Amino acid sequence: MPAGGGRSTVPGVADTVTTRAAGPPPFAGTLGPPWWSGRRLPSWLGLVLPVVVLAAIQVGITTLAARNQPEARDLDGWGVALLVAGPLALLARRRLPGWCLVLAATPTVVYWLADYPHGPVFLALLFAFVNAVLRGRRRVAWGVLAAGYLVLAWVEPALGSGPFPNWGLAGGLLAWVLAVGAGTELIRSRLERAADAAATRAEEARRRASDERLRIAQELHDVLAHNISLINVQAGVALHLLDEHPEQARPALSAIRDASKDALGELRSVLDILRAGESAPRGPTTGLRDLDALVDRARGTGLAVRVDAPGGTGGLAPGVDLAAFRIVQESITNVVRHADAREATVRLRRDGGDLVVEVDDDGRARPDASDGAGRGIAGMRERARALGGDLEAGPRPGRGFRVRARLPLGDGA
Repeated sequence: MPAGGGRSTVPGVADTVTTRAAGPPPFAGTLGPPWWSGRRLPSWLGLVLPVVVLAAIQVGITTLAARNQPEARDLDGWGVALLVAGPLALLARRRLPGWCLVLAATPTVVYWLADYPHGPVFLALLFAFVNAVLRGRRRVAWGVLAAGYLVLAWVEPALGSGPFPNWGLAGGLLAWVLAVGAGTELIRSRLERAADAAATRAEEARRRASDERLRIAQELHDVLAHNISLINVQAGVALHLLDEHPEQARPALSAIRDASKDALGELRSVLDILRAGESAPRGPTTGLRDLDALVDRARGTGLAVRVDAPGGTGGLAPGVDLAAFRIVQESITNVVRHADAREATVRLRRDGGDLVVEVDDDGRARPDASDGAGRGIAGMRERARALGGDLEAGPRPGRGFRVRARLPLGDGA
């Protein structure tokens, strides 16, 4: 009989099951720690121990029960061998669960038809049936169960000296068979749901971790790119002035000190989040409240920055506030790094249910500027889209560059 038919997606094992959140069928070929032990047993011991226990139970209890069954055939060596053969078949339960069930059913049925004493002779067969169902060999399992029922309920009475058909035996045995099958399918269904739920939770955890990594990467990019760009520009100014006008290099060096201090502070706050998980930050969240300091640092590079925010910047949701600030920060960084601009204008206004952020400059791209393949504009666009908004960036008519973002304010703004 083939052992591969009727596979389901709920594998498992009757010994014990260890679920996996992802990968091939959740329980296939995986043995968890046995329920009778707090520690994981060696693989060979986990395989052999149920065989020894079931063989001892079937032989021992049946031997004792035989004393009260004088009408039964004497339990000779052949009968004991049949009682042991069923549990021995369980050695194949991991790799060949279908054949394991067939090999366990054959000596059990032969023992029953030989009119040996009754006892717990079906334990190994029951174990093999549950194992086959949980490992995905459902058609084989139900086929063997149906064949066994036909032999025990109809063939055996027909060969014996009792009444035929024995409706009481047939009905009782059918009820027992259906109860065993239904109970096993219920276990299989519950294990399948548990495995699906575990896989869903693991996938959700991986998605959240991935989203968090992307968010932190974007924060690090924005913080470091802006402040290091300012440091680079101010360092160039300081080097230019140091030889001929050393007294004029002081403001540039002070700007370098302030920018590096701010960069270290923001970097430390991001790293604190990484170390402490979701614990509360030590300081206020970065947002448009820091816009003045951002503009002052940009002005220190020689760029004239004008801010136009007629409606104010208060009362924004934290996500919108942070996204607006980072978009302005990245835009100013790009102006300082990549454009020969003298002036930049930052506009913040509410337009219906949106906050519109615009940053214009009057510069031209420097010959040594990047080709736009960096992460700056892409990161700003991702921030806007994450809030349900959009962002456009491109040359302005005539001269200069414009970044324009529309960020939904939400119901509470």
